[in-house]
This record gives sequence, C-alpha cells and structure tokens, in this order.
Amino acid sequence: MDMSPLYERAEHAARTIRARWAAETPRVGMVLGSGLGAFADQLTEAVAIPFDEVPGFARSTVEGHAGRLVLGMCDGVPLAVMQGRFHFYEGYGLDEVTFPMRTLGALGVKAVVITNAAGGLNNTFTQGTLMLISDHLNLMGANPLSGANDERFGPRFPDLTEVYDREFQELASKEAQAMGIELRRGVYAALTGPSYETPAEIRMLRSLGADAVGMSTVPEAIVARHMSLKVLGLSCITNMAAGVLDRPIDHAEVLETGESVRETFTELLQRVIPLLSGQRSEVRGQ
Repeated sequence: MDMSPLYERAEHAARTIRARWAAETPRVGMVLGSGLGAFADQLTEAVAIPFDEVPGFARSTVEGHAGRLVLGMCDGVPLAVMQGRFHFYEGYGLDEVTFPMRTLGALGVKAVVITNAAGGLNNTFTQGTLMLISDHLNLMGANPLSGANDERFGPRFPDLTEVYDREFQELASKEAQAMGIELRRGVYAALTGPSYETPAEIRMLRSLGADAVGMSTVPEAIVARHMSLKVLGLSCITNMAAGVLDRPIDHAEVLETGESVRETFTELLQRVIPLLSGQRSEVRGQ
C-alpha cells in the first residue's frame, strides 16, 4: 500500500484521471449506490475508467456496483460519477472507502450527490420511495477522520451542524414537485453490515429517530464536509427493514427496486445537477 501522505495520493489519483478526461474540470461529483448506476450511462462525451485503473482506488465486490468512474457531461455540466462504491463491510478501511471522495475534491468538484439503496424504517414509506437525507446517525463505530489530520483538506474538528446542504434539499424538492413525484425527507442511519439488521435493532433505530438504514454514505458525507464540499444525499427505499413487513430481505429485491425507479431517479438527477453546479443559478432566486 502507498504510504505517502493522503493529500499527495489524492492529487496523484486526480492527475491520472485528468490525463484520461481533460475536457473540463468536473463541477459536481456523484456516488451511485446499489442498483442506481444507470444515471452514469446517460452522460454525453463520457469516458469510463475502471476503479482498478485509478491509483489508490479499491475494487468493488458487490453486485449492483459497476466499479467505474465515469466522467462526462449532463446538460452542459461536467461531472465525475462513481458508478458504484466500496464499503466498510468489504474489508476496506474507512480511509480506503472515502479515498474516492478525497480524489473528487482534488479534481476540483465543489458539490457532491451521494446516493444509496436503503431499508425503510418509516411506516409511511414504501418500496421505491425516494428520500432526501436531512441528517444522519453514524452508528458504524468508526469515523473516517480518525488519525492524523491534514489541514490542506480541512480542520481537525469539522462542524457537522449541516452535513446535507439545506439549499440543495430545497432545489431537489422543487424539481421533484415539478415532476409530480413525492420526495420525502428523513434521517439516514449507517451501520457496518453486511448482515441486515434484526427487528430489535430496527426498533432501536426508530427510537433514535432514523427513517432509513443502510451501510454507506455517512463516511463519504463526513469526508466531503471536511473538505467544505456541499452535499446532497438521496436514498432509494429499496426494501422495508426487518420486522416492518413479515418477510425476509434479500439483495435481489434491492436491485429490482432500484431498476423500477431508474427512469424517475435519472430524471430527477438530470434536473437537479445544473442547479447544484450554479449552471442555472437564476432558479435559486425564485
């Protein structure tokens, strides 16, 4: 493993990516979760780089994660899109899980959209519900900022009062309303996995105020905010959590639900991306 400082490794990864796609500096970065990778296939002028061709990137081992970084254009906005991610439960450290986010920052992005497939805890949710993440609970037992801090990334003790940008949430809500779809808001709880939660754990999470549960997103969001990147978090409720419905949970169901909302999810992202980048900043003043 490369033992050079994290900042230099992220810069090296960014240089490698720029050598493959030098069209424009990406304005927005994205992480697409389980079964949600289809958005990346809609980009124009796209170049796809397998994760194993980017220095410092790990290998995604989970079905539903293509394992590629796709660079391209969406409505005139240059994007860097992670088509899949790495997870803590795959055996990677949180420094490895979040290294792509560090690299997106080194590439020059100022805003990120982090998506996931999640289990629904809120009884008013159904499979296929899209949820804006308003806040999170880090129940993974670890923090990606542990260890030495490099001030070039951000401060030793970053403020997390507003992890998920309120303005971004309002922009996404307005676009969903224009589409005629309901975009719920809620708190996302992150556990390590890979086993799904027990019914007792789900009752505990509900008592803590969680609306959805998953095994990702939170480490990436913390690192993004450490670098002062603005974050929009989106969950697709692909299954109801253990004990909510009287049936077992399996990953195939997660992927099937992700496919069922593909068109809606893709359209929402296509509408929101120009707003996050400032490409259509006049809309913000309405």
